Amino acid sequence: MADIRIVDVADEPTFALIPPCADQRFDHRTCDYWEDADRGSNDSRPAWLKARQPASATPHIGLHENPFAPGDLDASENPFVAMERVSIPDSFADDDLFAVPFDNPFAPQQKREAPLREGVPRKLALLDRGRGVFGSYAKVLLVRDEAAAYCQFGPLSAYPRALRLRDLYPQLPESPLPAVITCVASTAEGRRQGHARALVDAVCADLAERGFAAVEAYPDLTRPEDETSAARPAFWHKLGFVIAVDDERFPVMRRDL
Repeated sequence: MADIRIVDVADEPTFALIPPCADQRFDHRTCDYWEDADRGSNDSRPAWLKARQPASATPHIGLHENPFAPGDLDASENPFVAMERVSIPDSFADDDLFAVPFDNPFAPQQKREAPLREGVPRKLALLDRGRGVFGSYAKVLLVRDEAAAYCQFGPLSAYPRALRLRDLYPQLPESPLPAVITCVASTAEGRRQGHARALVDAVCADLAERGFAAVEAYPDLTRPEDETSAARPAFWHKLGFVIAVDDERFPVMRRDL
């Protein structure tokens, strides 16, 4: 059995694993077709692969320079944090009462990891913007450490073009809102070997674990298959999807999780 593994796209090394589109005019790493409802493009834009430079720092205005801030408020204090008075040994202070924040057992105990924004390619920033809330928006299937298939997905709210397309079909259920799979592709060498199906199956299992009850995909039947990102209905049928909207141009495929 071939050495197959699936990795989440979560940093620059895994972003670099994303394979090229079947049609070499396009590049998954520079595509914003689903993220932009009006101007999204599949085109390859080499400039997008360069790391975004951090914005110039804005001069910080301290509290002592703010005429509306209390004059005796230390910059390290947070006036909105509830405080309690506790006793401490005399060796630490003259006053045996010291203010400390209340221990709130209902507050999150783990900090969410901030998404990548600066110093990374633009597409990676788009894929990573759900970090800490949703998780990864893309996976790559590797065969012997070589990329063979790619899949992009996420919550419906992350993809304005999917939202707009869904608005065309009022018969689609409004609740529960689905996750969406926007892109699935195999490399030329990885075709006809079941890699894309295996990857989508793993994505669906992941989405179910994240709490989604359904997932949708939106094939485009108006263009050649290699110029589209969401395969053909026959592909989705093999994965347990059904036709939720039978449109001759833009059908909607749906699977309950």
